Amino acid sequence: MKKATIIILAAFLLIGCLSGCGKGPSPKEQGDGTISIVTTIFPEYDWVKNILGENPAKAEVTMLMDNGVDLHSFQPTAADILKISTCDLLIYVGGESDGWVEDALRGKTNSSMIVINLLDILGDAVKEEEVIEGMQEEDHDQEQEEAEEEYDEHVWLSLKNAEVLVENISEAVQAIDPEHAETYRKNAAAYVEELNALDGEYETEVSSAPARTILFGDRFPFRYLTDDYGLSYYAAFVGCSAETEASFETILFLAGKVDELSLPAVLTIEGSDHRIAETIVQNTQTKDQKILTMDSMQSVTKEDAGNGVTYVSLMKDNLAVLREALAGEE
Repeated sequence: MKKATIIILAAFLLIGCLSGCGKGPSPKEQGDGTISIVTTIFPEYDWVKNILGENPAKAEVTMLMDNGVDLHSFQPTAADILKISTCDLLIYVGGESDGWVEDALRGKTNSSMIVINLLDILGDAVKEEEVIEGMQEEDHDQEQEEAEEEYDEHVWLSLKNAEVLVENISEAVQAIDPEHAETYRKNAAAYVEELNALDGEYETEVSSAPARTILFGDRFPFRYLTDDYGLSYYAAFVGCSAETEASFETILFLAGKVDELSLPAVLTIEGSDHRIAETIVQNTQTKDQKILTMDSMQSVTKEDAGNGVTYVSLMKDNLAVLREALAGEE
């Protein structure tokens, strides 16, 4: 975070040079008809694109995390800070990993900017991170651990959350561009119907699956998804963990659970080297479990989006993986 602070300070100096001491109007206030929307991660970016549809206002939509670096490792550039300070709408997750955003917002030059914090919108639906049986705990300073609540930031991996967030983002876009508000409202309503239909597919698949437990030899960012459908899980690490090596005790515990529950697969997330999952499989009795990957959408780039990757397509891919992981014994 020290590097991010230095970048933010440098950006503030740059913003001051460009804008002087006063608060400047937004592009809409200047009357040029443009809208600038900044999102931090891919799901937000894709939701906005669906709300805009054919984009009658020719809004410029920026995804800051566009180089494959995930939420937990991202460091903003001075250009990122400048983009945030002048945009009309900023959408960010709002967890501990986004702490730099609060600092960046202190230098904003657009007095009418709308800011959407996903965790704030969801309120009581946001879950604290949990350490369950067999999971590797991170080393924490005890006083710090007692003083701070750590929230699970991966709220976008719940279709139910996505529906709520899309509606709130739609309202913000309508407020910025009331001339096309009805178009945005209709686009959002159609998209929420699509999300709701996929949510129904998840409900149907999970309710009829032979198994009710999944196991990750990796970080576990899918707690919102498993809670939505009443699934149990085991994992090597919590979703926001920085750990990359699992203890022998963790490996043996997870391998034992694979055997006990006759699980057909050990799961990983995108970008993982699969070493932990492979070691778990090698310590099971049959050593024949599949290693499957679910996508937490933390490394999706704008290029991927340009090639047809969408939030819905990735959630459908995750459903296909979940179906295989819950197949149970043949």
